[in-house]
This record gives sequence, structure tokens and C-alpha cells, in this order.
Amino acid sequence: MELSTLLSPECATIAAPGLSKKRALEMISQLAGVSYPNLNPQQLFESLLARERMGSTGIGKGIALPHGRLSNIERPIAVFIKCDEAIPFDAIDGKPVDLLFALFVPEEAVQEHLTTLAAMAKVLEDKETCRSLRKCTNDSDLYALVTA
Repeated sequence: MELSTLLSPECATIAAPGLSKKRALEMISQLAGVSYPNLNPQQLFESLLARERMGSTGIGKGIALPHGRLSNIERPIAVFIKCDEAIPFDAIDGKPVDLLFALFVPEEAVQEHLTTLAAMAKVLEDKETCRSLRKCTNDSDLYALVTA
């Protein structure tokens, strides 16, 4: 799966210090809402919160894969945020998170949802890729690395 089909350049950004988990999820929702004006940022945020209530999407090693399902989108979309400072995220390893790769999928697209999450996780399981992402200093380099 080509991540460039899910992630627009406007949805890959470096976040300023001082984010909380809630604020990071809000930022993800706002970025998606700006890039896709037909989507309501509040609805996006609520879908992420609903998933987090079932258990943290922090998968360890400073990485989180927040995701939500929506009835009003036609295809998966992604947002990638690199935090300047790692944030507490209730990850499975207890470590704070600085790389957040979020996904929004159509409600009925169960298999596509799982396939896309697996593709995102595969990108982030590579230690060298994560090291390079953490060194990025601008949004365009961040996007290029994520979609390479």
C-alpha cells in the first residue's frame, strides 16, 4: 500500500512542544478537517477518543497509531505528527510518544482498516526510519520520509 495515497502533504507536520495526548488528538483532527473540508474536526476527534477509550493506541517505542471509523468518509485518510517533545500516551511499554500516525477509515471497511494499520506499523517498525523521522526539522522532509 502506498501511504502517499492516504497522507496529503498538509497532513504531515512537526508539532510544537507542550502537547498533551488530548491536544495531539485534537491537532490530528484539525489537520484532517483543514485538508478535507467535508469532514468535521469534532467528529474526527470523537472517533479518535472513542477508540482510545477501548485502550491506548500507543504501540510502544515512542509510537502511536490512533485511528477512528467514520460513516461519512469514502476512503482512508491519514495524518502524521512528529512531536518535538514526547508526550504521555498510556502506551503499552509505558513510554511517552513522539510519532503519531493517525488513520480515519470508512465505518464498513474493516479489512482495509486492518491492512492500512499494518502498512503504517510496518513503516514505523524500521528503527532507521524512526530515527530519521525524529531528526526531521521541517514538514516537507517529514512527508517525504513517511511516504518513501
